[in-house]
Amino acid sequence: MSAGNPGVTAILQMICPDRPGLVRELSGWVAANGGNIVHADHHSDQGAGLFLSRIEWQLAGFGLPREAIGPTAQALAERLDGQFQVTFSDDRPPVALFVSKQDHGLLDLLWRTRTGELPMRVPLVISNHPNLGPVAEEFGAHFECVPIDASNREAAEARHLELLADHGIELVVLAKYMQVLTPSFLAAFDPPDAFHRVINIHHSFLPAFQGAQPYHRAWERGVKLIGATAHYVTEELDGGPIIAQSTVPVGHRDEVGDLIRKGRDTERLALARAVRLHLKRQVMVYRGRTAVFD
Repeated sequence: MSAGNPGVTAILQMICPDRPGLVRELSGWVAANGGNIVHADHHSDQGAGLFLSRIEWQLAGFGLPREAIGPTAQALAERLDGQFQVTFSDDRPPVALFVSKQDHGLLDLLWRTRTGELPMRVPLVISNHPNLGPVAEEFGAHFECVPIDASNREAAEARHLELLADHGIELVVLAKYMQVLTPSFLAAFDPPDAFHRVINIHHSFLPAFQGAQPYHRAWERGVKLIGATAHYVTEELDGGPIIAQSTVPVGHRDEVGDLIRKGRDTERLALARAVRLHLKRQVMVYRGRTAVFD
């Protein structure tokens, strides 16, 4: 259900064990506090015995002050034995972009942020190379070059975590970072639950062509369709829950360079869509996969 121009809204995401009456209980909680629901999406996974819900309602006229909604929803989640998250449509969370040398992902996300398409702020860009410093600074982001290899990975990631904490970062986006995050980094910044905090773009239509040089391997196989996959990061390389994918056709005259050129477009589209879905709180993770309420 929906309504136009709702003003500032509150968004409740809930994952809990499935049972009868949950739609009534959750929507009834909003209604009991005078909330006018503008979007309501639910999914029941019978195999997993889980119920997923996203409810969005107008703050104007709601009976609870903004700061009380989270604690009250927490009590509701505890009663339902569930995981929850409360956010607001006017939030602009601080996001860090991790990059290497390629600039197309970074430029696209910074441009979409500047134009207001992505509801976020980018106070921090981290790279293992100095090349993209001027781009980050042009858009007002602090740029930090942290070289990383097998000999200093632990110290480099400790510096990453320090920078993320200093800037209050809520989400990390790997915009062609080309490095594998360690389990210790993920455990510190993104403990496993239903609401992940690290997004990666992989230049293939996963699960095909995982790992390095997917365009080269796709060309060798003579594929007629290539794509890009934006997914949450887990300890499994390129195996995290998929958020968004984009594809483009290729022909027999295309060489590897053509696939790479076309692939950059799919990477930008898939990554931007995934980040926007995450920021709009339209993604929830369960059973190693995502439910996307788009």
